[in-house]
Order: sequence, then structure tokens, then C-alpha cells
Amino acid sequence: MTSGAWLRRGFYAFVALLFAGALLGMFVTGPVVIRVPGFNLQVEPSPDRLRSTVERLCHDYSPRSHDHPENLDRVANWIAGEFGRAGLDVRFQEYGTEQGLFRNVIGRREGSDPTAGVIVIGAHYDAIEGSPGANDNASGVAVLLELIRTLPPVTTERTHYFAAFSTEEPPFFGTDAMGSQVFANQLDKQGVDVALMVALDLVGYYSDDPNSQRFPSPLFRLLYPSRGNFVAVIGDARSGKAIERAKRGMMAASKLPIHSFRAPVSSGFVHLSDHASFRRLGMPAVQVTDTAFMRYPAYHRADDTPEKLDYTRMAELVRSLHGLLWEGD
Repeated sequence: MTSGAWLRRGFYAFVALLFAGALLGMFVTGPVVIRVPGFNLQVEPSPDRLRSTVERLCHDYSPRSHDHPENLDRVANWIAGEFGRAGLDVRFQEYGTEQGLFRNVIGRREGSDPTAGVIVIGAHYDAIEGSPGANDNASGVAVLLELIRTLPPVTTERTHYFAAFSTEEPPFFGTDAMGSQVFANQLDKQGVDVALMVALDLVGYYSDDPNSQRFPSPLFRLLYPSRGNFVAVIGDARSGKAIERAKRGMMAASKLPIHSFRAPVSSGFVHLSDHASFRRLGMPAVQVTDTAFMRYPAYHRADDTPEKLDYTRMAELVRSLHGLLWEGD
């Protein structure tokens, strides 16, 4: 074979690899959603209220680990009160584990069409032992509460569930004793059609510094920004439609940068929060996050404290979730 033929083969192989890499990159970062502003709901999320919520959870109700059930009970009662003040139909879901009794707090806003399916937005309120849990996951609870506090007084087609889960952290993570798994099992048993579930987990830390966003592989730097100033929508390889629905609604209501990531469950990066409980039952579900330990230096540490969070961007995330609720409708 001539040198020219070898060069041609090498060129074709290079083009094929480049094309395959581009397709893989599009899959991992997709589905692609074009930002088309479409919602002006006149909602005003408050950074000050978000800060106050995080501080209350970290100071008044700390520690929130499973071996302090008295504090978890106090948190659950307080969240239930906030749900009630927002006009939701509120109930507790009590369940037993080897470590004792725990409670999910479920708020429901009835839609106009019982056949349209439901949207579930949830966040776990427990924290890992030894950490005040400002970002993990007082930030998720604060965003959830600010979302329900600013709901427009309009009836949507779909019914909305707002859930505060207990027992997400070890030793419960990945087991049937996760609060989210208990709730998902109940919805499944009742035959509830879940159109979309969104888990809010570590949503408060942002940075505009170069290289503040880390990645599991240097190749990801070709696909994502190096500044940790965006929100990620994360799902498994079969969650394309759920990711697309979440991104479309969020991007329509806010200018907050939003990127997505999907990969097989075996990768170990896509089922690290409460949405995994719903995916195990085949329900469409995603995680919304600031990317956790890929960005946040205080992940699962004693210095996961309220002053590290960006409450202005958290308020913008709340605004985007209003778009998700309406887009999902």
C-alpha cells in the first residue's frame, strides 16, 4: 500500500473518530434545548428569605443527621407549617427503619385535570453526620420552600406534589429506607402517573472564577464551562425526555445558565440523589444541582455553612423552577 493510501485511511479514521466523539458529546450534554423566553409569571423570590431558611436549618435545627431524630421531627413540623401557609394540602408520611421512625412532609396542589399526571419536586432535609448541611441540603429545602411561597394563585392542569424527604444520607442512601423511595413506592402502588420528578440537591454554590468547575475527566472540559456558575440537570441515559422537559421550562423562565449531563447508571454519576428512587420504578426523574463535589469544596464537611452560598442565584433558580412547573403543565 502506498504512503498516499495510508494517509487517506488515516484521515478517514480521524474524521470517523471526530464524528463519533461529537455524537457522544452531544449525547452526554443533551438533549439540546434552545432558550426561548416564554414565561413572565411576575414572581419575586427573595434572597433574604432563602438565606433565613438556610440559617434556620443550620443553626436552629442542627444537627440534622439520623441519630438526632428530635431535630428531624422539629424540621418536619416547621416545613409542614410553611407548606400549610402556602395553601398546600399537607400530610406526613411516617415510615419505620432499623434506626427508628422518620417522616416525609408532602404538600399537594390539586390540578384541574386528574388524568394529566403529576409533577413532583422534592428535596431531602436531613444532613450527613458532622455537617451543618448548608448546601447539602438546606439549599434544596430553601429553594423548595421559596418555590411554594411564590406560587401564582392560578390552577394548573397537572397536580403538583412538593416533598421534603428524610433519610437520604447514609446509612439510608441507595436503600428502600430512603424517604424518597418510600414516597415513590406509595405513588407507584396507588397508580399515580408521574409526568416528571425533580430532586433539588446541593443547589446553592456558584463561582465565576476560572477553573472553579471540576470534572471527572479532562475531556469534559471540551463540553462544559470551566466556571462553576451554572445549574446542571442530571439524568441517566434513558432520561432524555425528562431532561429536555426540565431544561425547556427552566430556560424559558430564567436567564440562569443551565447545562445537562446524562450517562449510563453504571457510570456512578447520575443516580446520586432522590430522583434515583423514582427511576428505579421507571418514573421520569432528574436531579437539579450545582454539581456537588465537582464544584463545592465543603461537600460533606463541617464547614458546609450558610455564608458560602449564593442566595441571589438561588432566587433565580426558584424563578426557573416556576417555568418548569408551567412547561410541565
